Amino acid sequence: MIPSLPRPLWARLGTWGYAALFFFLLFLPLAVVAVFAFNNAPYPAPPWRGFTLDWFWSSTPQRVGLFGDRPLLGSIWTSTKVALCVTGASLLVGTANAFLIERVRFPGKQALYLMMLAPLVIPGVILGISILAFASHIANLADDLWGIELEFLRPGLVLVALGQFSFVASITTLSVLARLKRFDISLEEAAYNLGASGFTVFRTITLPYLRPALIGSAAIAFLMSFENFNTTLMLVGSDAPLTIMMYGRMREGASPVLNAVSLVLMLITAAMAIVMLGRSGKRQNET
Repeated sequence: MIPSLPRPLWARLGTWGYAALFFFLLFLPLAVVAVFAFNNAPYPAPPWRGFTLDWFWSSTPQRVGLFGDRPLLGSIWTSTKVALCVTGASLLVGTANAFLIERVRFPGKQALYLMMLAPLVIPGVILGISILAFASHIANLADDLWGIELEFLRPGLVLVALGQFSFVASITTLSVLARLKRFDISLEEAAYNLGASGFTVFRTITLPYLRPALIGSAAIAFLMSFENFNTTLMLVGSDAPLTIMMYGRMREGASPVLNAVSLVLMLITAAMAIVMLGRSGKRQNET
């Protein structure tokens, strides 16, 4: 249908109704979680018992709020550290992969590209089990043959970061590659003809052009690492990230503290999205 042509009333009402229903079902669970983070009851569900901030600030033995729960805050910091490491490594490797795929010709490039996409279609649990089995086999082999204990190949944060990196790097590669494909390489050639070095060309021409993709990839990589559960569950050790900590708390008995954590994470994620949208709108206005 041509957008400029007028549509009948029933089609417009149907479109708006579908959109309203879609967003209602999308945001209803989030709204319920947000509301019952303030419920004055020891459970995170109806009925409503009154308003309270205890699940955020309280530190009494009967009610330990989010900001008084040291293990929970520690798990948030653990997830943040892992996400930062995964984001940094994924950006470096993803950018290098994008240049390799787009700029270099070599035998087997198509096969390498398909192999890079494989972690995206493998279920997270299977990916985690495979990485754990392979890493444990290498660690056991090194211990048996040379008596070397490769602790980083045992379940723990290093293995969690490596497991998440295995699929997050593929996503950053695709994001940077999509931007790089639209780059006019004649700009680089003109700079080289004017005597600029390779580093100068990359810093002043290529990198500014790739910056939106790099920022977007970093945000996606951080959030995907922070919220990952399936792969992390298979590789985690004694230091539990937030998703594993919340899973354990849910098995012991749900608490409104988990609603408070979810609300804080929703607000942080929304703030990141607003900042990115603002930066994108500012760049469009400048151009």
